[in-house]
Formats: sequence, structure tokens, C-alpha cells
Amino acid sequence: MTASGSGIDRGALRLAATFQHGLLTRGQCLAAGVTYESVRHAVRSGRWVRLASGVYLTEPGRTGWEVTAAAAQLAVRGVGPTDLQRGDGPLTSPPVALFGTAAARAWGMPGAERAPLQLAVPRHTGIRGPAGVRVRRIDDWNRRVDLTSFPWRTTKAATVLDCAADGSADDALAWLARAVQKRLTPMELLERELSARERLRHGALIREALADAKAGAHSAAELRYVRDAQRPHGLPVARRQAPSTANGRSAHDNCYDGFDVVIEVDGRLGHEDWDARVKDGRRDRQLGATGRWTSRVFWSDVAVTPCQTAREVAALLRAKGWTGALRACRRPRCCALEG
Repeated sequence: MTASGSGIDRGALRLAATFQHGLLTRGQCLAAGVTYESVRHAVRSGRWVRLASGVYLTEPGRTGWEVTAAAAQLAVRGVGPTDLQRGDGPLTSPPVALFGTAAARAWGMPGAERAPLQLAVPRHTGIRGPAGVRVRRIDDWNRRVDLTSFPWRTTKAATVLDCAADGSADDALAWLARAVQKRLTPMELLERELSARERLRHGALIREALADAKAGAHSAAELRYVRDAQRPHGLPVARRQAPSTANGRSAHDNCYDGFDVVIEVDGRLGHEDWDARVKDGRRDRQLGATGRWTSRVFWSDVAVTPCQTAREVAALLRAKGWTGALRACRRPRCCALEG
């Protein structure tokens, strides 16, 4: 990066460009002593590239989603990470942050590899985003936004909940299960963020699912089994993630102690992980030799026909001595008591 003229604070420019993925704003250039005409000359000569209004790439040829996201953020107010540090004081809040799946993409969370650019700004401000970029206005800005990463983004816990609340109930369960499986953020931070959200789409479901996840359910399909098949139909409470007696190394999704019945929930779709499925089948057969019955249910069983699944599980349990009463759930045309 070069610029003509004397009295230029090149150290400040280099520092800003380093943190901003090779980008500089017009305001940063002027503050460092670069004249407006020098900025125009750098663009005309091809040494710099204008990516957005008042935002320049000082390393032509550098590409990537983070560069695009950083340019969009810098275009909002012309403020970058080095502009937030005032003397020896604490960092001030950024004016904008990546939101939802865009924040998840910035954090490297699975499932957001192709997320479109989406920004968030504080609710009670007049800040507007760049043309063509969706902008969300959110409350509790200082709590929900991470100050240490650029492009700025919501915290990991806030990001998981924002993504969970932005789709269907199944999407919410999938995001929560992914957060637990991949340890995207500590469980206590998720709980803390959730407790601060009085109104959150799918909030009741997310709270219930988070409690189930803490008890040992580790996939969206497993959470669905507990929420839609087991609990509302009055089935016994299963011990989840119980150690396998077959090899002592694996665990069962749902073990009905006292009845020698195991319900494994397979949430994988399509025909992937064939080797893993073969191993699961072998484990089921090993359990059968010990007198324990194992049944495997799949995503459609818990998401599409949970009432029928509950009826079938109840039949297995009754064959092993369960005398409890199966009940109909609140779903229209519940078929749990049929047959």
C-alpha cells in the first residue's frame, strides 16, 4: 500500500488495513494525512480498488467473503476496528454487526457456508445499511455483539439463537443440536442469552429442547422424539445416552430401564455414513442376543408421524411388561390410541 504526499501516518494506515482485510475508508485516509486527490489517484492508477462508497481495497486481487463483509460494514459509517479505540480507554461499540447465518458463517459454524450477507444495527438509531444488504434492528446491542472479531458479528450464543429463531421449528432444533454436538459455544452462555430473550420466536421450544440437550439428547431428531413422541403420549421417561453394554464405548439414545427396550434415533438423511449404519445394525444385533430389544426410528418417524411412532414404541414396551397408559396428544387426528 502506497500513497503520495508527506506527513502521512503510514503506521496508522497499515494497522487499519491489517485489521480490515486490506481495506481502508476515506475517513481513515484523510485522518492519516492522505489527501482526497491522492486517494482518487490511487484508484485511477489501479493500485487501490473502490469496493463500496468510501471504502477502498489496498491489495487489488484480494478476494473472499470476509473482504466483502468487511467492506459492507465499513461503508455503513466509515468506522473500523482501530477507530473504536480511544486513547487508553475501553473499546466503544461498533455501529454494525453481521447477523444470523451471516454471523454464523463468520464464526465458521457448520450449515452456514453459503449464507448471504445480513447486517444488524442498534434498534434506536438511524443507521442504514448498504444498498441490497438486508439489515435487522436489534435490542441489547452491547450484550449481543462481539467486540473482538472483525468483521463485527453477534456473539456465538446470540448467533445460535438468532439462527434458531429465523426458520421453522425443525430448523430451531437443528441449530440447537448442532451447537451442542459441535460445542459451538458453552451451554451456560446459551442459557444466559436465552434467559435474556423475553420474546423469541420458537422460544418455548428452544428452552425445552435446551433442557433436553442438557439431559443427553444430542441431535435434532432425538429432541423431536422426546418432544413429540415420548412426552406428550405418556411413554415412560427413557435414560438418554446410556452406556452400551455391548462394547462399553458407545451410548444408546433412549434406554427404557426395567423393560430391556432401547430406541435409537437415526437423524441422518439419505444414504450417507453407510459404515456407521452397518456398525449400528451390528450393535443392535448384539443387544438382541442379550435379551434387550432395540428399535431404530428415523427422522420422518419423529417429525412426520410421531403419534404412530409413540404407538409402536408403546407396543414394544407392553410386550416387555409396561402397564402404563398411552394417551393422545394435542395434535389433530392423533392416532396413538388407534389399533
